Amino acid sequence: MRRILITGMSGAGKSSVIRALAARGVKAIDTDWNLEWECVGPDGDEWVWREDQLRLLLDEEDADALFVSACVSNQGKFYDRFDQVILLSAPVSVTVQRLANRTDSPYGKRAEEVADVLRYKATVEPMLREAASAEIDTSIPLAEVVTKVLEISLRQH
Repeated sequence: MRRILITGMSGAGKSSVIRALAARGVKAIDTDWNLEWECVGPDGDEWVWREDQLRLLLDEEDADALFVSACVSNQGKFYDRFDQVILLSAPVSVTVQRLANRTDSPYGKRAEEVADVLRYKATVEPMLREAASAEIDTSIPLAEVVTKVLEISLRQH
């Protein structure tokens, strides 16, 4: 089974891509904000993967491919378990617009949350880019992003 991590900052399109993949019948798991997969970290101020649960998920062999989306501080511990790590990114203007217009999460509606996302784009996103095997600019139509994700998922890492 091929395992693909889809990562990126808030507003990059992770949830939209995962929903589109799932709609195509692909095994696709959005771990953001899901207590089955994530919990508050040891310092109480960040979400991290529940490592035991993620190991179980990655150990399953019940599909041709597994797509997992997340942006959590402990995801690097699992990079070696993924065949591809795809970074979704978007220009700042697109990110801000998406945060303002999103309906699937309240995060990013307050000015301080937008400031946090922009700070993370400047500090965390470069680290994600360095670790990623591929990057997709999600300012293109969602269907094109999903097509690119599927193409990348078939590549040998």
